[in-house]
Amino acid sequence: MKVDAVFEGGGVRGIGLVGAVCCLEQYGYSWEKLAGTSAGSIMAALLAVGYTGEELKDIIMNLDYQLFLAKDPLQALPLIGGALGLLTVKGVYSGDYIETWLEKLLIAKGKTKFKHVYQNGTSQLKIISSDITTRDLLILPDDLPKYGIDPLEFSIAKAVRMSSSIPFYFKPVILKHKHGQNYIVDGGILSNYPVWIFDVEGIPRWPTFGFKFSDNFVSYTASGKRDIVSYSLDIIGTMLDRNELKIIKDKDYIRTVPIPTGTIGATHFNITSAESLKLFSAGYQAAEQFLNTWDFEKYVTIYRRE
Repeated sequence: MKVDAVFEGGGVRGIGLVGAVCCLEQYGYSWEKLAGTSAGSIMAALLAVGYTGEELKDIIMNLDYQLFLAKDPLQALPLIGGALGLLTVKGVYSGDYIETWLEKLLIAKGKTKFKHVYQNGTSQLKIISSDITTRDLLILPDDLPKYGIDPLEFSIAKAVRMSSSIPFYFKPVILKHKHGQNYIVDGGILSNYPVWIFDVEGIPRWPTFGFKFSDNFVSYTASGKRDIVSYSLDIIGTMLDRNELKIIKDKDYIRTVPIPTGTIGATHFNITSAESLKLFSAGYQAAEQFLNTWDFEKYVTIYRRE
């Protein structure tokens, strides 16, 4: 069965998304339109260019997540590098490795720009970011023309890098265009779970499934860390990890796969192999439980018929 998919942002917890994807593919589901924020944008992009769940499992299980914590020379200075990074480039870590790593994976499939994932005049892939210069939600590639940028020629890896720019943690992406420049950061500060993005009027031809995290992560300040970096990360964590399941509507909750992530936080980049496997298994099991109760006809009857 065809399905549209929307993936929530969640840093390294995105490993759980791979488990859920593997489960759905084994149950015979195939992907149509895909969207995501931050880590969810990575998942959406890789599926959109043709990666399978099993291929992604191999990638994430052999990935050194510490590489995502690469620093620019200024950020790498002993003792003061983190603070200087915040003051000068507005981030403790570079974040550029995300784009470099993803670009290589996209090249391997021969699809690196949004024009490669267009069908019938529209992009099958939507990436969510936040433009803090205009204080507006940014949907890529759809919103690029307002900056005078050709959406067809825009880099998918660059869009994902924008969506993954956790404020204060990674430096923002500066989007330069003919009108000036805008600061782009993590889409999660405005819409970490855009399950609404593919909704249509009336009865949909196939369902949209959302993939969302639930956790018991203890904040840095609650753990006794009082430095400026920990404080900043808790501010961002409050925005990114807020429990939207409490406020989303029933019609969205019923199509949501809630993936338990325990105490693993979004920025737990020193994750172990055992923790990675646990997250993957949690995602797989959550998707399997969801499919055991999912009924598309019931969903349509209750929530989509007038």
